[in-house]
Amino acid sequence: MDDDTTPSTFYSIGELARLTGLTVKTIRFWSDEGVVPPADRTPAGYRLYGQDALARLGLVRTLRELGVGLTVIRQVLEREVTVAEVAAVHAEALDTQIRTLRLRRAVLGAVAGRGSTPEEMELMHKLATLSEQERRRLINDFVDSAFEGLDVDPGFLTTLRNSVPELPDDPTQAQIDAWVELAELVQDDGFRADMRRAAADQIAATKEAGHPDAAASKRLATLIRERVAAAREAGIEPDSEAARPVVDELVRECGELLGGREDDAEFRAWLRQRMEIGNDSRYERYWRLLSVINGWPAPDMGPALDWLIAALRTG
Repeated sequence: MDDDTTPSTFYSIGELARLTGLTVKTIRFWSDEGVVPPADRTPAGYRLYGQDALARLGLVRTLRELGVGLTVIRQVLEREVTVAEVAAVHAEALDTQIRTLRLRRAVLGAVAGRGSTPEEMELMHKLATLSEQERRRLINDFVDSAFEGLDVDPGFLTTLRNSVPELPDDPTQAQIDAWVELAELVQDDGFRADMRRAAADQIAATKEAGHPDAAASKRLATLIRERVAAAREAGIEPDSEAARPVVDELVRECGELLGGREDDAEFRAWLRQRMEIGNDSRYERYWRLLSVINGWPAPDMGPALDWLIAALRTG
């Protein structure tokens, strides 16, 4: 009996193709790229591959189907990087692609819902794909244009600047619609001018009493919302006798906030005018859109002010 060791099994490209289901062309290309090198050659120069070629081809095929390039695959096979490291990088890349596809889907849904023109579709896509820094710049530009040079409460401006729309990775149709509308709103010259006029009027009106304390103003706003909400739930109309105690309490609180103003007809007329100026429906819309985008509670000051303004009109 021959004691020689049985020679290792070699495969031709054709045999590898039959065993793996890959095409000869694909195997030859991967071989040329160095990821599945031949182990030997026949006397005629044809490539021969060892047993490890089957395992290599299986790994290469899997990584290619996952989108990994041949250069990185070669690094994996040569142990320069691990499969785990490659998987982590490509998982992150796939996450980015998925977010992009979801965003595109939402934009297309918004276009379909609006019946947009090609120009509007291009604008919507541009707005939807703005980075966080670009969205922040858009809001800051609005704040600068509307309030720069006015003696506005710094805390109010800080709140506006920090309230940046933050589209999630998988925005809903409503969030895309809200962001596009908000972006259009803050770039509208008429809206900016209205906000500037309202701010200037409020500053002039409260100058004689000094700037109210921010915390006190917030407490008053909360009180107005709560008292008016309770009155509306109870079915109390603003022009009814039942509304009087609610109005008296809120007017008294406003007077105290503004330096102890007396509750009289003049103050009530002045207060109503201030509320009418400040109760811009588009400003309310601004915060409502922002709440949709960022998932915040919807603002509810507008309805409360509407009710109180109507009550003040009745005297």
